[in-house]
Amino acid sequence: MLKKAGESTGLEFNSPAHGNWNIVHTGMLLPESIQIYVCADNCMRGVVLTAAEMNAADRFSFVIVEEEDLLNGNLEDVTIEGVTDVLRKRKDHPKAVLLFTVCLHHFLGCDLERVYEELEDRFPDIFFVRCYMDPIMQKHGLTPDQKLRKAIYDGLKVREENPKAVTILGSDFALDETSDIRRLLKWKHIEVKELPECNSWKSYQELADSKIFIACYPPGKYGLECQAERLRKKALYLPGSFDYDEIIRQWKTLEQAVGENVEEVEGIEDTDMHMEKSLERITKREIALCESALEQARKVVGDVPIMIDHTFHPRPLELAKLLLTHGFSVTRIYLDAVNPEEKDTFEWLKEQYPELEYEPTIRPEMRMKPRNESDVLAIGQKAAWFTGTRHFVNLVEGAGLYGFDGIRRTAELMTEAWQEEKDPEDLIIRKGWGCESCI
Repeated sequence: MLKKAGESTGLEFNSPAHGNWNIVHTGMLLPESIQIYVCADNCMRGVVLTAAEMNAADRFSFVIVEEEDLLNGNLEDVTIEGVTDVLRKRKDHPKAVLLFTVCLHHFLGCDLERVYEELEDRFPDIFFVRCYMDPIMQKHGLTPDQKLRKAIYDGLKVREENPKAVTILGSDFALDETSDIRRLLKWKHIEVKELPECNSWKSYQELADSKIFIACYPPGKYGLECQAERLRKKALYLPGSFDYDEIIRQWKTLEQAVGENVEEVEGIEDTDMHMEKSLERITKREIALCESALEQARKVVGDVPIMIDHTFHPRPLELAKLLLTHGFSVTRIYLDAVNPEEKDTFEWLKEQYPELEYEPTIRPEMRMKPRNESDVLAIGQKAAWFTGTRHFVNLVEGAGLYGFDGIRRTAELMTEAWQEEKDPEDLIIRKGWGCESCI
């Protein structure tokens, strides 16, 4: 049962499937930076463990706020002096500090502008990124994740534009080299820049060279809009999709933004194929390749029940529609709310497939659900955990999948998942899937 609009939030269950990235993982993408959290020690456990799990504890520090600090009303001084002490004790000198303030700073009306002004005055060569760990506010307005995906690009400055470069913002994973965006831009001889591929402060600054900023991951849309306006860039929101028509519209939008004529084709299955002059002919061929990949996957998977969860991709309902209309037996979707971008798809599924089940992931009763559905195929880690199957696609947030290529890769991953078993107890408990793990 999905959460209804306006329904109050109560006790929630958090399954052991921890593959999605959190604010610590995302913050670590900023090269030559460290993170400093200022909060009570009971809130520190999770973020400390995340940094340790990534073998990145050397880039993580904290300032503990005690009860007397709250009673004395000097949270500003505690924050300023604590951060100053951390930075003076470190042997290195980071280019940037991601300073995370928390719920307490909001409750007590802490003067954060004074905090940052004082720190910037003491350490003029360090860029302080304004970050927030205020989960109690995430049900209203922007989440800490959305705020961070904007703030992490605040260090970019206006630079001379390179018309042959495009920057993708807001994603934890770089797009696959075979993804639609990268292939189309490669044909145009346009360089693609992404934060996950930056290994130095210099390469990070070069993200601002591009004429066009693109966001493909929905939580990064807010940051895209803010940074494009601040740096005077053209902004394109091109979210990953499993709908052929939407993907074609995105191809056309990107094509129009970067130029009218694609110069040459490389790496589009047949490397010796000459460039198709018409974008329409190219997308028709892309669809034909998708149809072939889905048909091959269907031959392997057959009528096996398929369960999908929302952590696999921001568009789980579109994926369900695609698979159902190609003969797959999708029987259940795990999600807690319907993404507004998928509202029409949700209504279509309710009308065309009324027997399709919807299960929440955070309701307390889900803790007691039997986990003995071994002969099913799960797409996503939470679907794997709730069913107990060893046949699952181990991927989160859409990773580097995108467009027509993303559809083909999903079909391949489904085939692999059904043919090869995995150990869910070992894999899906690893936080920040794709990060280095010391588990």
